[in-house]
Amino acid sequence: MENVILAGIIVLGVVFLILFFYFVPVRLWISAISASVKVPISSLVGMRLRKVPPAIIVNSKITAEKAGLEVENNQLESHFLAGGNVQKVVAALISADKAGIHLPWERATAIDLAGRDVLDAVKLSVNPRVIETPAVAAMAKNGIQVRAIAKVTVRANLERLVGGAGEATIIARVGEGIVSTIGSSDTHKVVLENPDRISQTVLSKGLDSGTAFEILSIDIADVDVGENIGAKLASDQAEADLNVARAKAEERRAAAVAYEQEMKARVHEMRAKVVESEAQVPLAMAEALREGKLGVMDYYNLKNVQADTMMRESISQTGAGGQGGEKGGK
Repeated sequence: MENVILAGIIVLGVVFLILFFYFVPVRLWISAISASVKVPISSLVGMRLRKVPPAIIVNSKITAEKAGLEVENNQLESHFLAGGNVQKVVAALISADKAGIHLPWERATAIDLAGRDVLDAVKLSVNPRVIETPAVAAMAKNGIQVRAIAKVTVRANLERLVGGAGEATIIARVGEGIVSTIGSSDTHKVVLENPDRISQTVLSKGLDSGTAFEILSIDIADVDVGENIGAKLASDQAEADLNVARAKAEERRAAAVAYEQEMKARVHEMRAKVVESEAQVPLAMAEALREGKLGVMDYYNLKNVQADTMMRESISQTGAGGQGGEKGGK
């Protein structure tokens, strides 16, 4: 019986020690004391209960205070519980302090919670980054295309990093400025002779407004002549006008052909009516003879008149032909 009780006491003692060393990280506490950092044991126990890793909080506090920064345990725990990266924020604060950059705790944590790399932002504030734009093509007033590539030197603006636009906006705005500058040039030669005119004009537009960066310089890395867009457009317009003229000419030709066919149809119709009328003349004369409206002598007189008329027309035509021959001989 005594052995069972002793074994139970030993088990309870082992469980107590395990729970004690779990809730009270003695090694961390000793490390904090040796680093002259005040971290009460009750705070370590509270971290365990709040499911906050004590190692992250204690080591971050030790790092910050050794660098000369005052950071409270509650600030570190609150940022961790909010989903932030405590170690990266502390490293960013130390880097900013050593570089002489004013970066409060609130702003650093806000940048981190916004999803941006706060340590990289501080490094970018110290060491500016060069962003190269893709080839931007624009057309000068004389119709010649010019392609330009720019290198933009930017520095992170920590005050505008939360809610500020990124690198894509900088590239888009610089490209827009290049297109505007080339498009306002009288000739492409002006751009080729003074490429710095592009950078000066674009830089004066304040393109970094509302972005997370500050533009330090814009340098034109390459300028190249492209196609003759004006001549191509003029050629396309001339071809389009030619096609329109051809279509209108074809339309007029089709209308003329249709009109000619209509006239031919009308002539045939009139000829048919004349033939029909001429066929009615003998019938009418026969009818007049039967009814006594036309005598035989009248009929012969009519025939004589027709014959005399035909003879006169023949003589007149022969005379006109003879005179023409005499004139031709003379």
